[in-house]
Parts: sequence; C-alpha cells; structure tokens
Amino acid sequence: MNGIEKITARIEADAAADAARIAEETKAQCDGIREEGEKKAQERYWEKVRQGVKATEDRTQRLAKTADMEARKSVLACKQEIVAEAFAKAEEKIRALSGDQYIGFLASMAARAAVTGTEELVLSAEDKKTIGSKVLSKANARLTEAGKPGRLTLADETGNFTCGLICRRGSISVNCTVEVLMAQAREDMASQVAAELFS
Repeated sequence: MNGIEKITARIEADAAADAARIAEETKAQCDGIREEGEKKAQERYWEKVRQGVKATEDRTQRLAKTADMEARKSVLACKQEIVAEAFAKAEEKIRALSGDQYIGFLASMAARAAVTGTEELVLSAEDKKTIGSKVLSKANARLTEAGKPGRLTLADETGNFTCGLICRRGSISVNCTVEVLMAQAREDMASQVAAELFS
C-alpha cells in the first residue's frame, strides 16, 4: 500500500468512526426525546383522566342535588294537595250540616261576629226563608248568655252565597260565609294541619 492509499484508508476509518459515534449520539438523543415525549403524554393523559373524573363527580353531584330538589318539590306538592283536600272535606262537612246543627252553626258564627249585639244578619235567600228566624233567635240567646244585648235583626236583602252569613253594623261587615271562613282557616291553620297530618 502506498502513502495515498494509507491516508485514504485512515480518512475512511476516521469518517466511519465519526459516523458511528454521531449515529449513536443521535439515537441516544432520539431515545431521550421519545422518553420525554412519552412521559409528557402520560402526564397529560392522567391529567385528562383526573379532569374527567372530577367533571363526572361534579355533574353527578349536581344531578343528585337537582333530583333531591325535585323530590322535595314533589313531596311538598303532595303535602299541599293533601292539606287542601283536608280543608275541602272540612268545608263539605260544614255544607252538609242540616237542621239544628246548621242553625246552631250559623247562630254561633253570628254571636261571635257581633260586637254590640245590635247588628243585622245577611243570610242567603234560602236560609233567610227557611231558618232565618231560628238562627236569629238562637244567636240573640247566645249573646244574652254572654252578657251582650241580644238585639240582632235580619237584613232586608239577602246575600249571594250558599252557606254562612254576614254580620253587619252600618258600613262595617264581618263576612262569615263558608268560603271566607275556609280561606281564613287555610291561611291561619295550614301549617298546623300539615303538622298534624304528617307528624
């Protein structure tokens, strides 16, 4: 081998060694980049999983709260319906009173509503015609027993209602019709009735 061939062979050997070293360094760099990428990908994957789990838990809690609120609303609506039914039945019972019971009921309402004992009573047309004088007599007797003057009178006109009466003195009226009494009872006693029904 001559000198040029030796130099060429040496250059080729050095170039091959450099190429092998560069290839090895490049492979090591690529492996490092791949490992770093996989590590970041894993971190992002688990972050997304954590976010997904949290979002699912939050949504589940919201749905549970909504379902709980809807259930409470439903229970409340049912309770209100039952309370309304109880008042409706009480009103039916009052409307179903007849004879002496009904006369006693009206007389009691009149005696309670009268302040001076000299008021006039407005009855429905039917009640005025059939039992007006009996109601008046009983109401005046109750007022006398209570120490008030028993001088109630029947008004000339009749009321546009079916059950109950209006006790009036001048421009002041106390409405004792069943509709008004039941509305007041609902307002005053609804929570008490609910407590009795659902205790």
